Amino acid sequence: MRQELYIPATGDRMTAIERLGKVLLNLPMARYRVAIEEAKPKRSDPQNRYLWGVVYPAILGAGRLDGWSANDLHEYLLGEHFGWELVEGFGRKRQRPVRRSSKLNKQEFSDYVAFIQQRMSEHGIYVPDPNE
Repeated sequence: MRQELYIPATGDRMTAIERLGKVLLNLPMARYRVAIEEAKPKRSDPQNRYLWGVVYPAILGAGRLDGWSANDLHEYLLGEHFGWELVEGFGRKRQRPVRRSSKLNKQEFSDYVAFIQQRMSEHGIYVPDPNE
């Protein structure tokens, strides 16, 4: 069972806190784990469209990655930014990125894009800003 409740940053926080207390009191007798974390907005659809519709095509269009797809580039850049982990299956080893972009909040996603722009500039590839 998983349930998420949000406490607003401003306004009537007491109502939300009271609702949380009622939820906890009405849980069936069992052992539970309660975690509190700051709610940060996930990356936006425009950010995602910019990544796949502008950033990756700009890099692939530079003509230096023959045979690469946007998915190949995505995996590589995620690994370079967030690090790699080694996984093994069927007697083979491969690397995969430690983090995926789908779970990034808006700021983390902006930082990821800035990393891509910086890395590509080191290779002489220009990646336009979202507002260009």
